[in-house]
Amino acid sequence: MASNFDFIAGEWPVLFEECVRAERYVRSDPRASVIYARRVVEQLVGFLYDVAGLPLPYQDDLAAKMNATAFRNLVGQELVLKFNAVRKAGNAAAHASGRLVEQGALQVLREVHHLAYWVAFRYSTDPARVPQGLRFDPALVQGADTGTVPLSNAELNALVMKFDEQDVLLAAARATNLSLEAELEQLRAQIAAAQAAKAGVPDTHDYDEAATRDLFIDVLLGEAGWALDDPRDREVEVVGMPTAGGKGYVDYVLWGDDGLPLGVVEAKRTRRDPQVGQQQAKLYADCLAAMTGQRPVVFWTNGYEHWVWDDAAGYPPRKVHGFHTKAELALMVQRRTSRKPLATAVIDARIAGRHYQQHAIRAVDTTLENHQRRALLVMATGSGKTRTVIALVDQLMRAGWVKRVLFLADRVALVNQAVNAFKTHLPSATTVNLVTEKVTDGRVFVSTYPTMMGLINETDGGLRRFGPGYFDLVVVDEAHRSLYAKYGAILDWFDAYLVGLTATPKDEVDRNTYSLFHLEEGVPTDVYSLEDAVAEGFLVPPVAVSVPLKFLRQGIRYDDLPDDEKDEWDALEWSEDGLVPDEVDAAEINAWLFNADTVDKVLATLMTNGHRVAGGDRIGKTIIFAKNQRHAEFIGERFDHSYPEYGGEVARVITYATEYAQTLIDAFSDPDKAPHIAISVDMLDTGIDVPEVVNLVFFKPVRSKTKFWQMLGRGTRLRPDLYGPGEDKANFFLFDFCGNLEFFSQTGPISEGSLQKSLGQRLFETRLGLLSALDAQGHHQPPDGGVDGDGTDSLAGLRADTARLLHEIVSGMNLDNFVVRPHRQWVETYAEWDPWAKLTPDAAADIATHLAGLPSAVRDDDEQAKRFDLLMLRRQLAQLDGDTLLAERLREQVQQIAAALLGQTAIPTVAAQQQLLDEVAGEEWWIDVTLPMLELARRRLRGLVRFIEKTKRVIVYTDFEDTLGDQKAVELPWVAAGTNWARFKAKARAYLQEHDNNAALRRLKGNLQLSATDLADLQELLVASGAGSPDDIKRAEEQAQGLGLFIRSLVGLDRQAATQAFDHYLGGATYTAAQIDFVNLIISELTANGVMEPSRLYEAPFTEHAPQGPDMVFSDQDLDVIIDTLNAVRAHAIPGRVV
Repeated sequence: MASNFDFIAGEWPVLFEECVRAERYVRSDPRASVIYARRVVEQLVGFLYDVAGLPLPYQDDLAAKMNATAFRNLVGQELVLKFNAVRKAGNAAAHASGRLVEQGALQVLREVHHLAYWVAFRYSTDPARVPQGLRFDPALVQGADTGTVPLSNAELNALVMKFDEQDVLLAAARATNLSLEAELEQLRAQIAAAQAAKAGVPDTHDYDEAATRDLFIDVLLGEAGWALDDPRDREVEVVGMPTAGGKGYVDYVLWGDDGLPLGVVEAKRTRRDPQVGQQQAKLYADCLAAMTGQRPVVFWTNGYEHWVWDDAAGYPPRKVHGFHTKAELALMVQRRTSRKPLATAVIDARIAGRHYQQHAIRAVDTTLENHQRRALLVMATGSGKTRTVIALVDQLMRAGWVKRVLFLADRVALVNQAVNAFKTHLPSATTVNLVTEKVTDGRVFVSTYPTMMGLINETDGGLRRFGPGYFDLVVVDEAHRSLYAKYGAILDWFDAYLVGLTATPKDEVDRNTYSLFHLEEGVPTDVYSLEDAVAEGFLVPPVAVSVPLKFLRQGIRYDDLPDDEKDEWDALEWSEDGLVPDEVDAAEINAWLFNADTVDKVLATLMTNGHRVAGGDRIGKTIIFAKNQRHAEFIGERFDHSYPEYGGEVARVITYATEYAQTLIDAFSDPDKAPHIAISVDMLDTGIDVPEVVNLVFFKPVRSKTKFWQMLGRGTRLRPDLYGPGEDKANFFLFDFCGNLEFFSQTGPISEGSLQKSLGQRLFETRLGLLSALDAQGHHQPPDGGVDGDGTDSLAGLRADTARLLHEIVSGMNLDNFVVRPHRQWVETYAEWDPWAKLTPDAAADIATHLAGLPSAVRDDDEQAKRFDLLMLRRQLAQLDGDTLLAERLREQVQQIAAALLGQTAIPTVAAQQQLLDEVAGEEWWIDVTLPMLELARRRLRGLVRFIEKTKRVIVYTDFEDTLGDQKAVELPWVAAGTNWARFKAKARAYLQEHDNNAALRRLKGNLQLSATDLADLQELLVASGAGSPDDIKRAEEQAQGLGLFIRSLVGLDRQAATQAFDHYLGGATYTAAQIDFVNLIISELTANGVMEPSRLYEAPFTEHAPQGPDMVFSDQDLDVIIDTLNAVRAHAIPGRVV
């Protein structure tokens, strides 16, 4: 009986039999067919490795072999995609529990036919058996099925095991077959002779790129659990299309368990913009909605880019990186009608009851209800960001908006802290710590970014554990641009709502961070600043004190020292080579030179001027931020030297290098236990909340505004009765010895610095620049492809070698990696060799944008060699560009390296290059140096630079007398540090209560309209109270949006006046008890606070009486009257405002 694979029967009979089995099972047992197809591909790959003499990759498995650079170069990117598609389909079939669909197996078999043809055309010893124009014939597949009995699951599993055992036996036989290589050489010679005889015959076979695209889409759908094992999953006929016959055929329909459509997928050719399929997919969804009563979610793709559109829920189209699972799509469809309005969804005040926390949650609610999917909350450290987001998660879960949440933090300590917070405040939602726990089912998952990067790439039986639709909400702790630069792929991968948290003041948040959250620069979703928190008594302000120390600001100059200290300087062992410096820069203080008097003066300042507790007998809890581990240890040693009476318990080093550091943190967190001074390097910058901290010592320079505000936040927590009954923590000292306060108090933008690209990315980009520059000067690949020599011989050779290496790097990019997959279009294009023959500027720009930073299997782990490569490549590029100044500077660096290597000629490999090193270290070699000469030097010397002996920096301890300057208070932007706001308000309130008979005050409390004269009287009254300065009063007026409103917030409203404002409700007989109770709550609020924003009606305690808001208690007309009344009460406190 004829087969599609007859052309290999004579030469490869064993392979032919496997192909025939795959054909025979297509109809009766598609799953078995696909497993046999994968077996065929495995044998083809093994054959190619043998006959082409390819080196085995780092791992001897099928995936590694297919994706190895040598294999890619041999078969080309298009064939690699086909090989991988069949492999993945076979893996999925082997792990599938149900029956596959015939159409899917037929598609896989078609790809196997293409692969077998390609191999036979090029490696047959009898090319005449491989006819030109051969096409796959589905009719032969149907004829091959002559009553083949389907295999049971047990038989299929046994088949897979049989293949594995055969591979083991074959590998063992090959290892002991001494004549194998000789046999292979003979076969290679036969193939070469046969192929030479047909030289010049082109391969005109149509390898059907569209089918490969469709199979790749099948793979993506398979990762999401869509088996596509039913004929109605593909090419589904629909009626109602705006065509002549009214019919259409949907590429894929994703069905729910109830038989209703959950999604439609329209596939377009890869060379077409995927947006072309949007309208067609929408029309298909219209037809299915009319036919079934349920509108599916709309997907369209060209195999490279994928888009989703849940238009029935009101969302615009958005780009995704894969497909949602059946459960995720079902939930998406269900939420169209089941989720509750967030405007009336209750916020649990037990989790986040402060007004600004609830306001932040409502701001996110509004964002989400407006179909915006990203929000950024700016909240001061200590104001309860984590509790706010937990309350948000709780609300969104109860309202049916989210099911699973991912919380990302940049440190393990912060992950542990978040896990504990979720378990404490939201015990009903199972919380999983992905850093320490095995992945299990849960509702809240907490992870570091690197951990999540690894987990996304994991698959189980062909299914991705964390697919694009797995999480409904991703929360990013301390969102900033460097996060996106490193881990933005995570945020792009998940098709989820995104909420970012940051403590950095809104005007200091980088514009790129705002862009990440699709926000206008300087306008976060909600903001609660440190100034606001201090003003309202939720946090305490810093008293920022700059303490200039000469050495830390200016360094140490030998000429400035007195004679006795110059003698000490001269006697020090500065370095192994005996060189004595003239000065030590300020940046080197506490890096390798540690001066005792400098540390002593810092500690004396703290111990003398710092806040003290226990009746002044003990220094309050203090964190000293040290520069490095050795610095921290030196501070601890100097403290014990200066204060031996404390027995080494008061001040302790707590860093990542400290054994049992957590026990010290626990003790530091206990108000009555030592240590009371924690000397830390990075560990306590964030993530530790000790309300008793009253002193912060900045003993290192900080230039990251994000980190600075995090560190400052260690002292902002409230602590009642810290100094005794009724003596609360009012502020904390921030002693700065390194100019940080001046730096962050400057006007104008403060740069966070540039984001450092990886060394690999810089090398790739520099090589790409070199390639483009060579092309621009006409050194691109000749039309015949031939190049004389390599990069050490000619510019054409240099161009070819550079292009070849870049091509290999791109070929080594694994499309299974979720970081690489979004760039599949460019990976596939430039994994082929032809585009590298000559790069246009646009092509080079595409490569730099989409490929330069991607991971690749082609890597070099010799960092020092790579740094030398970068140096030499930059020197070559500078010469090509005519940048003489840069070229000279780089030349000097190369000469220094060569000179250093000349000192290592005792090493044989270095001695072998001594002549070249002499030349490079000299001057004559550089006269009219050519790029091939530079290339030769690069290749010969790159492996030697690791032998350069690193100059060991001697650690120097000194005791030169430092100079302590005058301390001065520094007012930080965004921090009201001069006034204890809570005390200001308390003192003003007490004074006003004592002067309750003031006419203007009585009018204010009585809800009578204030005049300008009344307001002037009230201002005089407030000044007379002595509660604060005129600036404080002005600030209070600005924050409250009016002085009358501020004073009303202190004294409240007379209950009689508040009652009278609402007597319409309380006096009538037509209102229910529930309505009257609700109004009485409003009256109580006005009596206490004087004014009330209408938005408070949707917060606690009002939601305890009306969980869905006042709308469920009052008619719209009555609610309008209530809101108008509240606005009128407010307006009476503003002169000239009458409502």
